[in-house]
Amino acid sequence: MYVRADDIKSSEYIGKEVTIRGWVYRLRKQKENTFVLIRDDRGGIIQSVFPSEKVTKLTIESSIKITGILRQDSRAPDGGYEIKGNDLQIFHIAELDFPIGEYQSSELLLDYRHLSLRMRRMIAIAKIRVSILKHARQWFIENDWMEVTPPTIVKDAVEGGSTLFKIKYFDEEAYLSQSAQLYLEAMIFSLGRVWSLTPSFRAEKSKTTRHLAEFSHLEAEAPWVDLEDILQIQEQLISYIIQKTVAERIREFALLKRDVSNLKKVKVPFDRIQYEEAIEILQSKGFSIIEENGKKRNIIKGDDLNIESERELTRNNEKPIFIIGYPIRVKPFYVKEDPHNEGVGLAADMLAPGGFGEISSGGLREENISSITKRIEKEGLNPHAYKWYLELRKYGSVPHGGFGLGIERLMRWIINVEDIKDTVLFPRTMSRAMP
Repeated sequence: MYVRADDIKSSEYIGKEVTIRGWVYRLRKQKENTFVLIRDDRGGIIQSVFPSEKVTKLTIESSIKITGILRQDSRAPDGGYEIKGNDLQIFHIAELDFPIGEYQSSELLLDYRHLSLRMRRMIAIAKIRVSILKHARQWFIENDWMEVTPPTIVKDAVEGGSTLFKIKYFDEEAYLSQSAQLYLEAMIFSLGRVWSLTPSFRAEKSKTTRHLAEFSHLEAEAPWVDLEDILQIQEQLISYIIQKTVAERIREFALLKRDVSNLKKVKVPFDRIQYEEAIEILQSKGFSIIEENGKKRNIIKGDDLNIESERELTRNNEKPIFIIGYPIRVKPFYVKEDPHNEGVGLAADMLAPGGFGEISSGGLREENISSITKRIEKEGLNPHAYKWYLELRKYGSVPHGGFGLGIERLMRWIINVEDIKDTVLFPRTMSRAMP
């Protein structure tokens, strides 16, 4: 019977013959015996023991099948179980110059990402990612949302034209999508609450540790909601994802040496802070920003929050917080202006604790065709390019809103890594499109 390593580490299999397939993870040769650590196709590790003369050809990452008797030995790594091998089948002998050693630079690991994915750390991260996506989908299913698949080839900008990737689309010019939001807004009239998980693309010339050119974008839109509804949806979703993922992937978090005690405290409700209050907090700490001309000055009301200010606001938090009521001028054209507070947008950003910054942004959308047309023109965009989108405001427009959540930014906080490139299997950045 073929089994995986983690499945057979049980008293149920002691003394029984088992067969496992995988790759040589480590070799420790002695005069009489050789210890072969085999990694299965889910990253599980178990030790096997063979007479040294039987395994002379083996190299790291050779693909093999081992059959033997399972026994317990407290000295064996990864749980104290090992296989006393009696048969070894070799599928392929790997070349000796495997480029991934125990200690390598981050750049080399990125250059050889197709091979470094085999590292236990990367396997653990990949499994946590699987759980995050699974439980996100499950939350939406349990709460009666419809999953949809919007296009990723578009003709108009959502988050500003300067960050669009231009492509040749037959004889026309088109772009890779920055967000599915406009299409989700169209779907609420026929499907109600909708959500999607799609790749989004931003041509930002940024080399920070939290920017990717291609990222996984979870977005949701709903009719007949107010801002508090949108905040509650987000906090319930995030809390659900984290609690379920921590319970399911406790071994992977342990392998990453991630203390999950704070994650277990991430339960609703999350604190809400008004934008003006956030500015006052930053001013009380003497926080300053650097302008485009390089001059340094104290932060004032009207400034957008940058990475450093978001980090300062959440440095000592255990749960995410919402910053509510940004100036409308720093938000995209579709954000609805507060009818009771001129110049303020009915929008909020969720900031992750511990200084990890913004992980989601959402709010109400402007449903009035006259108001949103003026906003489009003010942004220097062509209303004609948004003809189909504006028509949504002509035929039964309703109050509606939603949010967008960056999966990699969420993961960066959950697994507690500095560089967002560690959260995705094949990262795409300003300087990297390979492998």
